[in-house]
Amino acid sequence: MKQQLLLTAVGKDRIGIVDDLSKEILDRSCNIEESRMSLLAGDFAMILLVSGPSERLGTLIKDKTVLEERLQLSIQMRYSEVAPQKSNAIPYILESSSLDTPGIVHSVSTVLRKYGINITDLETNTESAPMTGAPLFIIKAQLLIPADVSIMLLKKELEELELNYNLDLRLHPAV
Repeated sequence: MKQQLLLTAVGKDRIGIVDDLSKEILDRSCNIEESRMSLLAGDFAMILLVSGPSERLGTLIKDKTVLEERLQLSIQMRYSEVAPQKSNAIPYILESSSLDTPGIVHSVSTVLRKYGINITDLETNTESAPMTGAPLFIIKAQLLIPADVSIMLLKKELEELELNYNLDLRLHPAV
């Protein structure tokens, strides 16, 4: 029976890190179904949804220490279940750019939580402003907003955040 495993791996960035881990997964007759990978400072972080027969995933888990030593990675694994989809939710995109100040992610996520909004993907980045070189904080989030949430009330509360943090927030339906 096919099962799924959530695997996270972090290690010092190097050429071939993805190739090495994906080979080890394939060598155990498992498959990478979904992934998110990113270079953060000098470390490379990977989140993988791996599938395969339960005995093969068990072998992957059993070999964790060997893989960590061989690949110079810190690895965590756990079995995962398919999450039920919210059929009464509407997909939206939330984007923001502002000067980088502490607390932005927390303040935005607090408002989203208040309305029962699920963040399905969140990416943040710090860039230099074109003219001044000042640090800009960029957010791009994919959301599932319950159909019974008033978008007008949500936008009003997000506007308050814009004023408090000098943000430029944009909320629009995902197409």
